[in-house]
Amino acid sequence: MKLTHPFNRTIQTVFGTKMVNFCLMAALFLFGIFVAPSASQAQLRVDISGISAQQYPVAIADFSGEPAGKQIAEVIRADLTRSGQFRLINATGAALTVDTPVAYDEWRSKGADFIAYGTVTRGSDGRFEVKYRLGDTSKKGQLDGVAFSGTEKELRRIAHQIADRIYEKITGIKGVFATRIAYVLKQGSTYELQIADADGQNPQVALRSREPIISPAWSPDGSRLAYVSFESGKPVVYVHQLATSKRSPVANYKGNNSAPAWSPDGNNLAVVLTRDGLSQIYIVNASDGGGLRRVTRSPLIDTEPTFSPDGRSIFFTSDRSGSPQVYQVGLDGGEPKRVTFNGGYNISPRISPDGKTLLTVTRRDGTYRIASLNLSTGSETLLTEGRDDQSPSFAPNGMQVLYAAVQGGRSVLAGVSSDGRVRQTLSVLNGEIREPTWGPFSQ
Repeated sequence: MKLTHPFNRTIQTVFGTKMVNFCLMAALFLFGIFVAPSASQAQLRVDISGISAQQYPVAIADFSGEPAGKQIAEVIRADLTRSGQFRLINATGAALTVDTPVAYDEWRSKGADFIAYGTVTRGSDGRFEVKYRLGDTSKKGQLDGVAFSGTEKELRRIAHQIADRIYEKITGIKGVFATRIAYVLKQGSTYELQIADADGQNPQVALRSREPIISPAWSPDGSRLAYVSFESGKPVVYVHQLATSKRSPVANYKGNNSAPAWSPDGNNLAVVLTRDGLSQIYIVNASDGGGLRRVTRSPLIDTEPTFSPDGRSIFFTSDRSGSPQVYQVGLDGGEPKRVTFNGGYNISPRISPDGKTLLTVTRRDGTYRIASLNLSTGSETLLTEGRDDQSPSFAPNGMQVLYAAVQGGRSVLAGVSSDGRVRQTLSVLNGEIREPTWGPFSQ
């Protein structure tokens, strides 16, 4: 029985007769690594299916003024559609500006509970001012309004921010459209650590290598990524400053160094090391790798750590019960508590932002699927239907889950709502997407 399958965060794991040794894989490639600031040429396509249990009818009019207003509206519509929580009312041809009264009764007769509109103007310095308004047709009044300023390159980000405001004003939950995701894209023998908008657009390459890159993890403030690179011929944990591209090794001990996970305060990393034998979980300082402290002590394998939201404990995968299951242990040590009991194979724990729900990769009838476990009741929901779904990651508002799936014989980026009702696939034209992780709210 095996813990790892191709894109898991563990470097070397042995269960029964199966072994996955990424060091051997790394040795098959020529050394070569450099930072690449340019965007990837691969483009993503989004396919959406399913709807939420509750949908809010909203009309998004083209923003008046500059031609860019139409593109801004299109981005907002696409964001809200992907969530599955909105039913878009046709607003084609609507001529609305922030300075003219809104015909609320007319929009309500069309089925819209809300109407979003705006105006885009361009100043003499070339910068754009985007004024946005959200109206409530039942109350016949303005629900939200704000102005943004930015360059032409920043208009997509502004559109995401407006979509976030619409989402929060209507649902009461903070939106995640302006957040970012990270993932590894494998093209031929090259690995790229990419960062993209939450909708998969605007991908940028943070790191490119002929050696494998695995286990990317966002810092809580979104300024850094931790990951494992094989550029030195063995797995080493690095911390990468995104603004400067400066990076440094923080776990480079004898044997394997893998599976970095950030503490909620961003000061520490949980890592998996084999320096004392089998894989065990340790804590190191995220700044310089100092302060090494061992958390688990087991004669078997402990791996895939993730911090609880309060930072007081760690969820992790272990085979100490005879099969891979998820456990929880306090940072001060003590006896770990088993968390998963449904099925004989549960790995890759990821906890929701509110600490109430645990995601795992579970094996059922020979397939690997993403499961959601209510930690209070023990009830489980299978969120995905794929044969090889892996690397789940919660959106920072807990409403969506990002994961890697296999479709048509290759890995793609996929998403599912936290209730399993809405699914989306972001497919890349050339390459395989691995180990996606959703970044935090924008600072």
